[in-house]
Amino acid sequence: MIEFAYITRPIVGAIIGYITNDIAIRMLFRPHQAKYIFGVKIPFTPGIIPKEKGRIAQAIGSSISTNLMNQEVLEKNLLSDDMLDKLGNAIDDFFRTQKGNPETLYQFISHYLSEEEIDVASKSVNSELTTLIYHKLSDSSLGTHISHIAVSHVMNKMQNFGSTIGDTLKEGGIGSGGGIGKMISRGFESLFGKQAKDTASEFISALAEPVEQALGKNINEMLQNNSQEIVGNLIGNEIGNLMDCPMSTLLSNKDEQIEQAKNSILGLYRTIIKEHLPKILETINISKMIESRINEMDMNETEKIIFQVMDKELKAIVWLGALLGMIMGCINLLI
Repeated sequence: MIEFAYITRPIVGAIIGYITNDIAIRMLFRPHQAKYIFGVKIPFTPGIIPKEKGRIAQAIGSSISTNLMNQEVLEKNLLSDDMLDKLGNAIDDFFRTQKGNPETLYQFISHYLSEEEIDVASKSVNSELTTLIYHKLSDSSLGTHISHIAVSHVMNKMQNFGSTIGDTLKEGGIGSGGGIGKMISRGFESLFGKQAKDTASEFISALAEPVEQALGKNINEMLQNNSQEIVGNLIGNEIGNLMDCPMSTLLSNKDEQIEQAKNSILGLYRTIIKEHLPKILETINISKMIESRINEMDMNETEKIIFQVMDKELKAIVWLGALLGMIMGCINLLI
């Protein structure tokens, strides 16, 4: 009997240790709800994790947001050379794909926006650009500038009238061009006299200023009254042509612009991370988000996830209990 005890006691101790640790681990999760007998709550129900689920969720959320997903850690990883290289490669792949994309710009955008949203965006762009250009045209001295150029051009033509006629005759094989111009000029002088010629020239010069002012005023009025419609139609037509243009055509021979766009996107990404990450973290509140998600999870789902992550470790604890039970059985023999 004594010899038999040398075998049974360690085995029984191992079985007890195995069973007690297995029960203890299961009691972490079960039962999920409190149990009652004759209105009296059974101790250790619900299990420890279901009972303390809210506190555990809060502690996990706080720990992750403070130590694992804080601003310093996220900024370091999001701005790492590896991350920037991956983002740059993704941008390169995107443009490389679009260079061979036969879809029109409209078809491409329709993958991300509805037809109504595209129409609203197009009209909004048209309206904004039209209004901007219209105000620039109506508020500027564009009409005055145009009238000045026009009058200066006419004055120049009038002053070189003789030479122009001479050049025309020369092209037709008559005279020497400049000589004909001089001849016409001398003819004007001989008919009306040099003083009359100078007077006519002064008259034309004096007439230029009021003509320029009147012309500028009329052009400005025309721009104010009609430029909005004209500009709107032009921009609308250009937007329509742009939307109907294939992606491959839009990006053809645009390597320099594509590289600039890539650098702009990377620069914008760095700016957002460096300057706006604190506000983003404050807005999304990682701690609260994790806490809410854990609280929303069903206990069966929570238990399944924990066992998936720590299955080997929990089984090791059970077998460790068996080992300790066996050791205690051996010690009991010695005592």
